[in-house]
Amino acid sequence: MSTQASAARDTTEGRVYTVTGGDWDEVVQAAAQADDERIIVNMGPQHPSTHGVLRLILEIDGETVTEARCGIGYLHTGIEKNLEFRNWTQGTTFVTRMDYLTPFFNEAAYCLGVERLLGIQDQIPDRATLIRVLLMEVNRISSHLVAIATGGMELGSTTIMIYGFRDRELCLDLFELITGLRMNHAFIRPGGLAQDLPPGTLDALREFVKTMSRNLVEYDKLATGNPLFKGRMRDVGYLDLAGCMALGATGPVLRSAGLPHDLRKSQPYCGYETFDFEVPTDESCDSYGRFLIRMAEMRESLRIVEQCVERLREPGPVMVADKKIAWPAQLSQGPDGTGNSLDHIRQIMGTSMESLIHHFKLVTEGFRVPPGQVYEAIESPKGELGAHVVSDGGTRPFRVHFRDPSFTNLQAMAAMCEGGQVADVIVAVASIDPVMGGVDR
Repeated sequence: MSTQASAARDTTEGRVYTVTGGDWDEVVQAAAQADDERIIVNMGPQHPSTHGVLRLILEIDGETVTEARCGIGYLHTGIEKNLEFRNWTQGTTFVTRMDYLTPFFNEAAYCLGVERLLGIQDQIPDRATLIRVLLMEVNRISSHLVAIATGGMELGSTTIMIYGFRDRELCLDLFELITGLRMNHAFIRPGGLAQDLPPGTLDALREFVKTMSRNLVEYDKLATGNPLFKGRMRDVGYLDLAGCMALGATGPVLRSAGLPHDLRKSQPYCGYETFDFEVPTDESCDSYGRFLIRMAEMRESLRIVEQCVERLREPGPVMVADKKIAWPAQLSQGPDGTGNSLDHIRQIMGTSMESLIHHFKLVTEGFRVPPGQVYEAIESPKGELGAHVVSDGGTRPFRVHFRDPSFTNLQAMAAMCEGGQVADVIVAVASIDPVMGGVDR
């Protein structure tokens, strides 16, 4: 704790610190005036760990990190504030851009919150819920692949990086097939989905499971048992269970400390209680354990995807029946590759003047959500992703705030790095897998 930022006094309860705030410029000045060899080093904000514009401020004594802090805010986009100026359905186009590696989780958390406020959780079609689970689990795989690929590259293993991004392309191909986009999908919407799975999706998913099951073996051969890989990650970025609990760390960081906490099991949503899968844990509390957990979680996600494919054989609706909520999204492929369904437009235009007016009001104004507030939490690849959604009864959110796991987990950076080597800082940050789009929002 910096002496510039706090004062201490002894009480009957023990020593109490009063924190008054501080600035790193003061820390730099104090270090410059000191007689020892301590140096303040700025690592970043030019992508120090390829996880975004993160600034790491390190006080070092030789090669040892004596104090470490994060500087964030370089990727602030004002997404949460922008949500207050768009209707409830349009909000999905904003939240999908927060953590850009986990767009479907952002959309799902937001939409589940809106649906709870509307009181329509039981009206969401089963097929829509299954497709949500399917998309989230494929997205979990793609997110973990980026974590492993970039983490391997930072260790000098460009082969792992090539393998990771090669396999991530398989996930993005599926996203493009289903939603038309590789990222920023806005596909999960309040009440269901934008549209149903296109023809050929289930066959593509089966082929994806086969290919990924075969490819994951390559990572084990290349990295899992590699003595150099293990030696570089073992006992680096150490954070035990007590530290995780004190800092609010979740996801692979928490499960690497041995606690099998996963909201899909402990607080099921989207019917996860009906799926057969395990929650991998490790006792190492270090970067290598987090790598092993991500590898195991990808295999479990493939199991869930297989179960989804089996259950999606029968067709069905993917949006609530209530036309006052169901956003019309009948699309067809035109000469330019996109477009609205002309048959659907003719049906709306030709039914009645009342239906046309209602369609116009729903699209331009949006539906109203009863006053109230909810907190909806789901298990993203990085940990607990929570959406605090507040409505004042209007057609727009009064307030939407996200508990992003990257933001919370990044608090553990100092505990992981202080006392270690400068070279280990990158490994520790990579094992947290923060994405600055979710941190800054």
